[in-house]
Amino acid sequence: MVKYITKKLDNGLEVIHHRDMNTSIAVVNMLYKVGSRNEIPTQTGIAHLFEHLMFCGSENAPDFDEPLQEAGGENNAFTNNDITNYYNLLPADNVDTALWLESDRMASLDLTQESLDIQKKVVIEEFQEVCLNKPYGDSWHYLSDLCYESYPYKWPTIGISPEHIESVQHNDAMSFYDQFYQPGNAILSIASPFEDGFILDKVDQWFGDIIGKQVTTLFPPRKPLTGDIVSTEVFGNVTAQHIFLAFPMVGRLHPDYYQYDLLSDLLGYGKSSRLITNILKSKGLFSSLTAYITGVEGPGLFIVEGRLLNDTSIDEARAAIWYELNSMCDNIIEEKELQKVKNKAISSMIFGDVSLQNRAMNLAYYASIGHTEMMNQEDHNYQAVTVEDIKKIALKLFREEPYRELIYSPQP
Repeated sequence: MVKYITKKLDNGLEVIHHRDMNTSIAVVNMLYKVGSRNEIPTQTGIAHLFEHLMFCGSENAPDFDEPLQEAGGENNAFTNNDITNYYNLLPADNVDTALWLESDRMASLDLTQESLDIQKKVVIEEFQEVCLNKPYGDSWHYLSDLCYESYPYKWPTIGISPEHIESVQHNDAMSFYDQFYQPGNAILSIASPFEDGFILDKVDQWFGDIIGKQVTTLFPPRKPLTGDIVSTEVFGNVTAQHIFLAFPMVGRLHPDYYQYDLLSDLLGYGKSSRLITNILKSKGLFSSLTAYITGVEGPGLFIVEGRLLNDTSIDEARAAIWYELNSMCDNIIEEKELQKVKNKAISSMIFGDVSLQNRAMNLAYYASIGHTEMMNQEDHNYQAVTVEDIKKIALKLFREEPYRELIYSPQP
């Protein structure tokens, strides 16, 4: 169990401290509740762009990285559909350095036109590298657009196109910063060897005077997929066909989430999973095959995907996958098989919590979805899933819900 205390400052900043007296380091993790789903459809990619811009310097720290490195620390960040997360790891005695840097860029980011232009070029180059010049790199552009009619998971975190990133003007960036990068939209999670009161005093010192405001973002309801199946084929500079099957599923806070997660593990996680054992290893149809869930806060997707070997037809590939999906609906799932994937899921969480950095990041994440205490309940949630639950979800996914199919093929 990860013990922690929480406090909310008058400006709205949520603070979490986890004390570990056996460490000599500290983790300062700042999570902002803003991701690609907060963007407007005509200017996507700005949340990811802003992740880069937050390292461009602030009023009292023209260079974010240099003071942290001088204090013996390191840092990084990531953006996804729902959040943007910044984390700093450094010797505990130098925790003030990380708190100062995070507070200064929250209060007074020094965003110049030159910095904006430089980072736009960096992100556009990243877009070119990971989406346009990488085989299958734009798959998610097609798949998310196919699965979401209006909900802002309709585009990937990196954005719809480089033109959207290029279109960001200085006033757009500052407006985004003013709206989302302020205490009322942030969670500060700290893991350290210090007493709780000591850390809370430090947080008050560095963040208490920053003016905050409430952020309200209304997301449209996800419109249900219509029709039994929509299948689309796209073409790119690739050498083999790739198939995606995407089924609508619940969001992260739904009580059935764990059933979907374990079902995906039964099908596609590990060497003994059904897709790997029954198809990949034995039938010679695919070079890769897997199943997974997106795990987003809003409406999610359950995805099965595989890359075909060149002598495999799409009909053969599809039939093999559906045989296994239907088997999950028609046949009894052994308790031993389910317990095995439960053990893997729980072991993975326990192993992850060995890292002080992961503990700080996970506390911030669970707080961002409004349930910090869930971090210590996940093993129970997974253990509570029964074989009957798995079959019920399989029937719902593979027999009742409409789904989307994407075939990514080589250029003819």
